[in-house]
Amino acid sequence: MILVMTAAFPITCTFLSPQATAAFAARLAPLLQPGDTLLLDGEIGTGKTHFARAIIQARLATVGRTEDVPSPTYTLVQAYTDGIVEILHVDLFRLTTPEDVFDLGLDDAFREAICIIEWPDRLAGHRSNSAIVIKFETRDDPGVRVLTFYATARRWSQLLPLFDSVTTSDVAHV
Repeated sequence: MILVMTAAFPITCTFLSPQATAAFAARLAPLLQPGDTLLLDGEIGTGKTHFARAIIQARLATVGRTEDVPSPTYTLVQAYTDGIVEILHVDLFRLTTPEDVFDLGLDDAFREAICIIEWPDRLAGHRSNSAIVIKFETRDDPGVRVLTFYATARRWSQLLPLFDSVTTSDVAHV
């Protein structure tokens, strides 16, 4: 991973492999709290579901559970619990109007659950103000993913040490 650090957001990380991306997501997972919303933005095939799966599996592993974490493309919402908080993995790709979001019950989930939402552009103005947006992009090298994290809510500044503490051999601070 190549890390570009600034004093605050946005923060850009380049992950050199799917395993590095999943490892970062697993380190993020235990830091998430009820009411946290991650908005995963990017084209098809950029790693959004892979990232969400790694977070969910890491949370479930803390209570000794392993579970298949499929893409919610057709179900729209997959719900999990780690015994502490409900975790919703939401894929809005098939929604046709922003008003469809209300039918999913996300308003309550934004306050009470950990929400991981793919295709957040479908939310329009119905998104949580305290969400962190993670923009996923690919590069020419297979497996390389560039993630840019955007946040304005003070809560996310508590995660800055997570970015500072990345010390694997495939990391270069730029």
